[in-house]
Amino acid sequence: MTRFSSRRRCSYPLLVCSLVGFLILLHFSSLGSYKGIQEGQIQERYEELEEIQTSQSRGSQSQSSQANLLIDEFLDKSSKLRHIFFPTKRTSIDPRKSTKDDTFYYYPGRIWFDTDGHPIQAHGGGILYDERSRMYYWYGEYKNGPTYVAPGKNVARVDIIGVGCYSSKDLWTWKNEGIVLAAEERDEDHDLHKSKVLERPKVIYNEKTGKYVMWMHIDDANYSKASVGIAISNSPTDPFQYLYSKRPNGFDSRDMTLFKDDDGRAYVVYSSVHNRELHIGLLDQNYVDVTNVMSRVLVGQYREAPALFKYQGTYYMITSGCSGWAPNEALAHVAESIMGPWETIGNPSVGANKVFRVTTFFAQSTYVLPISPGLFIFMADRWNPDDLRESRYVWLPLTVEEVVGSQRPRVSIFWHKRWKLLKSPV
Repeated sequence: MTRFSSRRRCSYPLLVCSLVGFLILLHFSSLGSYKGIQEGQIQERYEELEEIQTSQSRGSQSQSSQANLLIDEFLDKSSKLRHIFFPTKRTSIDPRKSTKDDTFYYYPGRIWFDTDGHPIQAHGGGILYDERSRMYYWYGEYKNGPTYVAPGKNVARVDIIGVGCYSSKDLWTWKNEGIVLAAEERDEDHDLHKSKVLERPKVIYNEKTGKYVMWMHIDDANYSKASVGIAISNSPTDPFQYLYSKRPNGFDSRDMTLFKDDDGRAYVVYSSVHNRELHIGLLDQNYVDVTNVMSRVLVGQYREAPALFKYQGTYYMITSGCSGWAPNEALAHVAESIMGPWETIGNPSVGANKVFRVTTFFAQSTYVLPISPGLFIFMADRWNPDDLRESRYVWLPLTVEEVVGSQRPRVSIFWHKRWKLLKSPV
């Protein structure tokens, strides 16, 4: 994520009051089922306790004005709306204390505890399903430290602690496996020194070498290094050995992800040229370097936070705009070849209200996890720049559906306050 300072906050007392009422109504109202897909298709795979709200707020202000004001409220730690964006621990997801009515339900935006009773720290992360152990492993930024503003940059950050790892068989109950790539405490020149930047770690398995390979965004405190870092391990939970950092194919690299294709080839996808475009680079056979095969896509579109997935031989990608910690509108893209060309097919967010849809439910993409044919989990972060360890996870169902009369399937991310998978993912 490109880190910019937030906008100056507008002051519209009457509008704020109306928005408080609007959001409270949104927060507590029962939600109505979305009719944009054939009835029963979602129910076959999800249990929906609540319907999706499609009502719009009424008032003289435009939707754009409402969105801008709500984003300012979202970024304001003293806002009276804070508890709606960042619910308190009282409403947390806690596998140790769950009741029959709550077990296996996802509540996007709530605090999510691990099996030790601590908030999960796996921000900007991704999930590896390990065939050998038949376990899911969730890797992400471990941000359980104080947030401060980087000198001279007006950028909120936490010193590097490391990459956290959590394991699960059901994608809901997560055991803390510890920090698998730790910060360097003494050597200030090391890429992993606590004063540097480590973001968006992703892990894939290499069948040829038997290694688990981690790629991540590596930067200095000024965000000028703009590189990828690579580390390897013999198991999903053993400490990873950090190898080196580089600028792939000589280009700056910021927000990034990994994608492993059905044929075993793997790719790094990253924002480049100061976020003006995305680059997709083929990795070597060991997954520890790039090859000379590279494609520049979405040129001039300023997209970041890429999350790739594949369905029926077609490649899809969700991206975010570049607005720092402020949420913005996600876009979906599609391609017949992973190297492109990529076509933008619109905002995939469905339900809630327009303000939530144009802010991607006040969250930013990080990963798309395949569950079954046509069914995925969209993983996103709801960033809290005033206290980054308090950032939340927004997991929502994502589907790919055929559309009558269209050559392109519809990619939909459905808003739910509460939802679950009907069947165990393993």
